[in-house]
Amino acid sequence: MLRDLRTRIESFPLATPFRISRGVRTVAEIVEVTVEAGGITGRGEAVPYARYGETLESVTQQVAGIRGAFCEGLTRAELQKVLPAGAARNAVDCALWDLESKSGGSPNALSPLVRVATALTIGIDTPDDMGREAKRLANVPVVKVKVDTGEVEACLRAVRKFAPNPELIVDPNESWDFELLQSLQPLLEELRVAFVEQPLPSSEDARLAELARRVPVCADESCHTSDDLDRLSGLYDIVNIKLDKTGGLTEAFNLLESARERKFGVMVGCMISSSLSIVPAMQIGLQADYIDLDGPVWLKNDRAGGVCVKDGWLMPPEPGFWGAPEVVSSL
Repeated sequence: MLRDLRTRIESFPLATPFRISRGVRTVAEIVEVTVEAGGITGRGEAVPYARYGETLESVTQQVAGIRGAFCEGLTRAELQKVLPAGAARNAVDCALWDLESKSGGSPNALSPLVRVATALTIGIDTPDDMGREAKRLANVPVVKVKVDTGEVEACLRAVRKFAPNPELIVDPNESWDFELLQSLQPLLEELRVAFVEQPLPSSEDARLAELARRVPVCADESCHTSDDLDRLSGLYDIVNIKLDKTGGLTEAFNLLESARERKFGVMVGCMISSSLSIVPAMQIGLQADYIDLDGPVWLKNDRAGGVCVKDGWLMPPEPGFWGAPEVVSSL
């Protein structure tokens, strides 16, 4: 059977700048992987992240390095051993899931997709501007607020004032120190924050054992694969599963199962990306407690046939976008 693997770098301009504690993004740059076998094509996408030492070039080189092995019959199980967890393996792994599904392999592995509530993100801005954005999102199910160390209380109060009803997630992206996190516990409780996502640098995880927490804490940058969970037990309450960290859907399922066994809450998240990143992650979302898959919302133009978000609800893509047509439901 003839097999081939190709990569392509694509850029998706954002509709508005996306600001977090690490900086501002105006374009989503991704690596798309296409695999072919027996005339059937599978696709996957990854977003290289500088926080983890990844670049477009490094990810593309990693994928190119296994092309020969793929052409000789590399399987998805074998892929887990030849590439480390990260963006490169994610793109290939998801492309292989797509290929297998469309080829009729593992017919029961993917579940039918239904609409799910997703967090919609408010980026860092002035308290007034964040309040205005919160007013626009006042009726969605979940709002996620990006913060750093500047005007934290004013920003959070502005958001909660104009969006009093949605569940509220606060994400400092590692920008807080322990003292700030501890001092903000009464405010977080008052504002009915569901949880704080990765408040401290991952190198300071141990400090969370000292936290007199009033709201749960979620691990993002501190949790990549199931191998991290024993280290995080007793420090975090929830883990954020992102396919670009796990290295694909295969390990994401493993992480999900292991997290449940250890009584962690589960969130599924994403980078700023197109729908090709989001649809595989929706498989985890079907079993997650919290879903944060609004990456395509930030794009000027998403891929044709992809997901859409209506009033905070993430709708499945058109049949055949990713996975076998009968696997994905529009209900």
